[in-house]
Amino acid sequence: MRSDRRDFFKATLGGVGIASAGNAVTARSQNASDGLLGAAGGPPVPVISPDVPTLLPSIEDGVKVFHLVAEPVKTEFLPGRSVDCWGFNGSMPGPTIEVNQGDRVRLVVENRLPELFSIHWHGFEVPIDMDGVPGLTQDPIAPGDTFVYEFTLHQQGTFFYHSHMAMQEMMGMIGLFIMHPKDSYRPHVDRDFGLIFQEWAILPNNSVPNTMSMEFNWLTVNGKAAPATTPLLVKLGERVRVRMVNMGMDHHPIHLHGNTFYTVATEGGRIPESAWQPGNTVLLGVAQARDVEFEAKYPGDWILHCHLPHHMMNQMVSMVGPMTEGGHGMRTGRSMPEGMGMIRQARALGDSLGSSLGRALGVGSEQERAVTHARLGAPMSAMQDQHPPASDVAQVPGFPQDMFMAMDEMVDKPETRGLRPTWTGGMMGMMTMVRVLEPERYDAIQAEIVAARREAE
Repeated sequence: MRSDRRDFFKATLGGVGIASAGNAVTARSQNASDGLLGAAGGPPVPVISPDVPTLLPSIEDGVKVFHLVAEPVKTEFLPGRSVDCWGFNGSMPGPTIEVNQGDRVRLVVENRLPELFSIHWHGFEVPIDMDGVPGLTQDPIAPGDTFVYEFTLHQQGTFFYHSHMAMQEMMGMIGLFIMHPKDSYRPHVDRDFGLIFQEWAILPNNSVPNTMSMEFNWLTVNGKAAPATTPLLVKLGERVRVRMVNMGMDHHPIHLHGNTFYTVATEGGRIPESAWQPGNTVLLGVAQARDVEFEAKYPGDWILHCHLPHHMMNQMVSMVGPMTEGGHGMRTGRSMPEGMGMIRQARALGDSLGSSLGRALGVGSEQERAVTHARLGAPMSAMQDQHPPASDVAQVPGFPQDMFMAMDEMVDKPETRGLRPTWTGGMMGMMTMVRVLEPERYDAIQAEIVAARREAE
């Protein structure tokens, strides 16, 4: 990290001075050897939100000023899976904001959406005219207009900002807002990560989320679906904090493999240590935040994921059972008229008008989708060559259920180097991982990250 950026973070996060770096959005390395980690009571460890940038403020008369632009954003959940969503400053989720307890902040919010909008500061204790509820506490921000929010922060913990127009939330309009405490938490952590969990319903051959749906076929962490999520890198022996926020329609039981953590905070702030709860799964409710901390004592690549089975895969509606090939059971994924037997085309007794489960506003699906287990032409992965299905699989009721489809090269990045070949076959949907690495391996990957960033610049 350059010295100017190090000094900036010391000033803005540690409160030891004032510096100005404009209103830049920057990606943050997972390297904590940048002088930001101080002794107890010193500057906080900056929060790393993989795949999401950090928004840096300017300083005006002691006030930290952030510029947020609400706008359409095109992104990719997986390589080649382009999605048209809405976010902030060209990012979905919006950029992470970090401040200190006691800071005075000014948030200049510009609306570049084609409709009215307002922004809510979730969980903040602020004056009523700064709460961001359109019509009730302020006029909505018209397209092309700007609204300035300003208040002093006296809380600490994991918070977030989001549109207060319901369907805009489902288009992706959310971002982390971290308030570091005046007195550092104890015990201190060496790594501090922020994750946002979201759900999406996207019809086949579409790129725009169906915000009215309550059936979801894409599940993301920080705007990426596994295996495209970027792993959380830590050194063996370090203490780790993971901040998690849920903005969607479902609760998520978030499970960490191989480690016992303590739930140390909610969206209301730090929990007294006497009330910390040990576990390996925490229920992350809708509109809630949970912070967990653990000692990275066990080397390995540990999955962190929602344990709802339907959230452990992508495009799950068209992957299971009779939906992939002829067999037992009723077909799904057809429209409501077909599902109700309404004849609009073809013969009344034709195959296409057989019994089916209709869907109205759900995600829908193709009638057939190639998967690795099904006998549908050329193999889709090397694993099918190595483990071909038995010849009589069509006679097994319910087949197929699960798939193993490796795509290591498609999502290759420095953070995934050294993972076991075919690792992507077991990573789908609302999943990421914590990689607990020996120091030498950690440093080598960090060097690759820096080199890749320089090459991209």
